[in-house]
Amino acid sequence: MSAIDAVNGGSGAASSRAGSAAAASGSEDRFLKMLVAQLKNQDPLNPLDNAQVTSQMAQINTVSGIEKLNGTVAGLNTRLVALQALQGASLVGREVTVEGSRLAVADGAGRGGFELSAAADQVKVEILNGAGRVVGQLDLGAQSAGRHEFAWPAGEVSDADDYRFRVSAQAGSASVLRTTLARDRVEAVVSDGNALNLELAHAGTVAYDAVRAFN
Repeated sequence: MSAIDAVNGGSGAASSRAGSAAAASGSEDRFLKMLVAQLKNQDPLNPLDNAQVTSQMAQINTVSGIEKLNGTVAGLNTRLVALQALQGASLVGREVTVEGSRLAVADGAGRGGFELSAAADQVKVEILNGAGRVVGQLDLGAQSAGRHEFAWPAGEVSDADDYRFRVSAQAGSASVLRTTLARDRVEAVVSDGNALNLELAHAGTVAYDAVRAFN
């Protein structure tokens, strides 16, 4: 039995070496002690060769490297969340684009957006009032794949009204997959230590990485 197997618990440990060794603290010291004992008690007629010793050293170095890498990744994640919190604080009061279908109305225009999974020959946007009745329509014609925005003449409609929109897109006779995108305003930034969330005026709480664009 090699020194690395002894450190990991004897026979049967080889199949779970990575998991058990990574969880053990001070595995390097234990390994070195076992290796020294193994060298002292080796059979003079059948000594360990350099390849065996080198292989065992490589294994323990790999375990040590994984432990250090896990610690580094955890530290980077903590710093990333802190950095996002600082960036997020500057977003309070700003508009962002997230998935949704609420029409944002300002200065006489209702604005929204959509994202197409592929190019479309014909794209149509329908505006619906609070009762779900279609009160406006925009024929946008052919549009490429990707994100697009639109503006609808809202007239006397205000942002307090519950207006929404829906998008249809066709490529020939086939429907093109689309995602509606709404504008919203950041009211607050909340961090739970592991993730950053934004409190939006209309959509409520959304994850920081769910934001499609900062307007």
